[in-house]
Amino acid sequence: MKNGNVFYYEQTDNLAGEIIYRMTVLQASDSRLVFSVENVTTVRHSFIPLLHPSELQSIYFMERESDNVWRFYSIVRTGKRASRLIAGNESAAVNRAVAFYRYFVGIPMTQEPPAAR
Repeated sequence: MKNGNVFYYEQTDNLAGEIIYRMTVLQASDSRLVFSVENVTTVRHSFIPLLHPSELQSIYFMERESDNVWRFYSIVRTGKRASRLIAGNESAAVNRAVAFYRYFVGIPMTQEPPAAR
């Protein structure tokens, strides 16, 4: 990962199906990683559009505090036209953030239970 790199990936969600996202590396070094993610395709649930392209945006910050400790935080926002049907699913947001963190620091996804239920 290098500053300015743009990656596209597809995520299959058990509720929304297949969604394409764009990830942009904003800063990458041995001690800090900052990247943004936004949806490229419409997020739907049962054919109902919940989020149009670019309406789900997030930014992730990971900073090395010491050899074995990383600090992680993120911010997520939705666009003005986002469906009210997506409100109230806090556990999904928590689990997604924890999954990003575990992946980047090398914690196996199956090692620990979900952060939120």
